[in-house]
Amino acid sequence: MLPRRHHELPPTAGLPLRLGDLLSGAATLAAQVAAQLGTPPLQLECSGTASLLIALTALHELQPLRHQVVIPAFTCPLVAIAVHQAGLEVKLCDLRAGHYDMDPVALQAACNEQTLAIVPTHLGGRVANVDAALAAARAVGAYVIEDAAQALGARHDGRSVGLLGDVGFFSLAAGKGLSIYEGGLLLARDPLLRDRLARTAARIVPRSIGWECRRSLELLGYAALYRPRGLRLAYGNPLRRALRRGDPISAVGDDFPLTVPLHRVGRWRQAVGAHAAARLPAFLDQLSAQTQRRLPRLRRIDGIEVQDDPPGAHGSWPFLLLLLPDQQRRDAALAQLWQAGLGVSRLYIHALPDYAYLADVVPAQHVPHARDFAARSLSISNSPWVTDEDFEAICGALEAFG
Repeated sequence: MLPRRHHELPPTAGLPLRLGDLLSGAATLAAQVAAQLGTPPLQLECSGTASLLIALTALHELQPLRHQVVIPAFTCPLVAIAVHQAGLEVKLCDLRAGHYDMDPVALQAACNEQTLAIVPTHLGGRVANVDAALAAARAVGAYVIEDAAQALGARHDGRSVGLLGDVGFFSLAAGKGLSIYEGGLLLARDPLLRDRLARTAARIVPRSIGWECRRSLELLGYAALYRPRGLRLAYGNPLRRALRRGDPISAVGDDFPLTVPLHRVGRWRQAVGAHAAARLPAFLDQLSAQTQRRLPRLRRIDGIEVQDDPPGAHGSWPFLLLLLPDQQRRDAALAQLWQAGLGVSRLYIHALPDYAYLADVVPAQHVPHARDFAARSLSISNSPWVTDEDFEAICGALEAFG
């Protein structure tokens, strides 16, 4: 067994906040990030999930006779919840074998004249095959919404992800590369569609002092505790309690309510994000450089598959996503590493049809590749707090089970 540590490494590489970030200032967060990424104007919302819900609502108004949304069978449960809350029907697409991306053949088969949108997902900062989604969507007259919630800063052919599809969105949730505890950024290339997204948000997103006060307090807590010692209290101890009671879904935070809260982001949280955003490009470069140093070590471990980007793509690296040869060896590795405080975790516990609480949201469906991915995958934090010694300890444990 690895020794128990007095501090905790986060499962993802979030940009830590500084005391100066908490000062008041200009609410320029969306404009700053758009300038850094080289995108059209970004629309700030209260979460990535809210951004998706707004996009689906706006697109459904344009195509009211279409009611199906095709999503990967292995993705965040919040994606399915947003589709359901928009009054639309989830249609699952299985993954490619041993890969994070949707299978192109299965994707074409899932689309028809009832398809409103396809949601390719840049999972864990890895760049998805949006071209395949575009081809399938255009064949039936549907839209493409890029889920870049975990991929702020990722690029394909030199351009930010989110720009190939009709709509894209990023998340600013806790632990993301840039966080205001909960937030989202919505984008569209077409000015008319951007205007529709803005008008839809103005209509359906209320002001809520209660929600904004809650998020502001949570952001203060995040600023104080998102440190190796504070994370033991805020993340590590709850993780271990959930695992002791046999509840891995709560351990990774997959247990979401079935209603997405909607409210407007206040000026103070926007200012906090704007202060921190000034450090974001250097932080992302640091994560990329660290990844390139560490990937060769992982690839030397027999039986380990490291999920990487396609040619021409440069993803963001909040964590490293691995597949082990089978579930037995993945579980054996997690038994050593998950509670050790080293930032090793699971991304999502199940393929979407296997969450009991989503039974009324997600159809029962045979998705063997998604289930295999859930059974064999684990993640390693790419936080700068993961030292070379920490990383070598992780690799040593994986070598015993690869």
